Amino acid sequence: MTCRRSTTGGRAVVDALVAAGVDHAFTVPGESFLGVLDALADEPRIRVVATRHEGGAAFMAAAYARLVGRPAVCMGTRMVGAANMSIGIHTARQDSAPLIALVGQVTTEFRHREAFQEVDIAQAFGPVAKWTVEPPSASRLGELAYRAAREAVVGRPGPVVLVLREDLLDEEVERAEFARIVPPRPAPDPEAVARTLELLRGAERPLLLFGGGVLAAGATAACVRLAETLGLPAMTILRRPDAFPNDHPQYLGMTGGWAPTCVRERLLAADVLITIGTRLNEFATYHYAAPAAETRLVHVDVDPSSLGGRVQAEIACVSDPRFFAEALTAAASAAPIAPDRRARWAERTRVEREHWDRETTPARRGSARDGFVDQQAVVWHLRRLLPADAIVTSDAGNFGGWPHRYLRWTLPRTFLAPTNGAMGYGIPAAIAAKLALPEREVVCLVGDGGFLMTGTELETAVRERTPFVAIVLDNEQYGTIRMDQEKTGTHRRIATALGPVDIAAFARSLGAMGLNVERDDDIPVAFEEARRADRPAVIHVKIDPLQLSVNTDRAAAAVSAR
Repeated sequence: MTCRRSTTGGRAVVDALVAAGVDHAFTVPGESFLGVLDALADEPRIRVVATRHEGGAAFMAAAYARLVGRPAVCMGTRMVGAANMSIGIHTARQDSAPLIALVGQVTTEFRHREAFQEVDIAQAFGPVAKWTVEPPSASRLGELAYRAAREAVVGRPGPVVLVLREDLLDEEVERAEFARIVPPRPAPDPEAVARTLELLRGAERPLLLFGGGVLAAGATAACVRLAETLGLPAMTILRRPDAFPNDHPQYLGMTGGWAPTCVRERLLAADVLITIGTRLNEFATYHYAAPAAETRLVHVDVDPSSLGGRVQAEIACVSDPRFFAEALTAAASAAPIAPDRRARWAERTRVEREHWDRETTPARRGSARDGFVDQQAVVWHLRRLLPADAIVTSDAGNFGGWPHRYLRWTLPRTFLAPTNGAMGYGIPAAIAAKLALPEREVVCLVGDGGFLMTGTELETAVRERTPFVAIVLDNEQYGTIRMDQEKTGTHRRIATALGPVDIAAFARSLGAMGLNVERDDDIPVAFEEARRADRPAVIHVKIDPLQLSVNTDRAAAAVSAR
């Protein structure tokens, strides 16, 4: 970088963000980082969005970064703002999203005196963020902001926290020009590619498993070519169903507890498992049951520390997912798998695909119990109403079992849901999606619990002119925890019951459209009215408290018994 003319420390931070490709910053403003806000006011390339809560700002930044594949910024003041942003920072960590959190800090003179809202923020976020730093002087603000942005995107993407002392932001510094950040993309070891192909030559039940790294690398098309060239079935990791087209005849589903049992059985039955772009997290692997002890694992990821599972990887390869997929495709084209083996794979995949398709196709099964809408009816209608390029955001909660099992994703980067199960994600993520891709239809699915954690961000959506449709599935309880209470066998209902809320009226009070749905057949009419609105729209759907899980639908059983 070359130096020229003077500027302020706050402007140096903004210059580094511009070089990193940042074009959106989400914030609850604070006096401790006014120097950055003032610089952003003069920077037309970065849109500043004022949010109603720092948690909403962080969720928006995490979702935006995942969707566009570039860093996004959230900003909060000192420890109180940082604490509120921590939920989104942790979400970005487990989602591998390149988020940059700017946190104001007390002045240098008052550091280490427990001044107003003071904490050693860099130390506090060390275990949560990918990297944290507090620049010690104004002259290093630009340098360390630029490094933070680079850390966010190099290797496995993740959140970084940059702590900014208030007094440094107004100091005069030499202005620097920063080069555009281009993260390195490692190519696979040719020996690892060759060994993988040899492993497949003796396999009977091989399986490809794709994760979020495929989406981050833009590698979906390459992974489809790989599956077709090898003739292998493919699955996607939990909450990343859009990594591989669900309508492809070789697709066998998304892993996780909401999938039908055939998905878990097939994953555990794999004798060779090739995982690309995923860290094999707890819920996606059925509490680390997969890979099975007898499975021979090939693990490919950009992050060396992510390689491995419950069993040691037989082949561990540090590589960009697209480069590995292309290399293995080329190797298999040059030296194809034996035709008789491919024929056995193809027939097994055909049978397994038909089984999975039956288990993941929703049915019109009649009315739910009186006064409630059937959750299966919601997804039955959505499968017919949503265009292929619609972006669906999902909050955390057991309502998610129905869309996760029954909806289909055929294009990459059309689904956003938090890997860490953070409630309150859905509405902010929908706002971020509409800001990132305003021409696309955006639909948010959220329970009443998660909606009322960040639903005030509807005002942000109205103000920022980001129309989307939110479907609030309301059972007046924390359904996931209620299910867990029932699993204990005691059936004691403690702290999970919630009161009624007029969610449609709440939405209208914030300037959004608010609609109520009371019958299954009213869903398409309400949805069409909502999607035609020129503002955010909320559809309040009362669902049966007995419909706790897509796996144990006692409400459906009650209807059948009538």
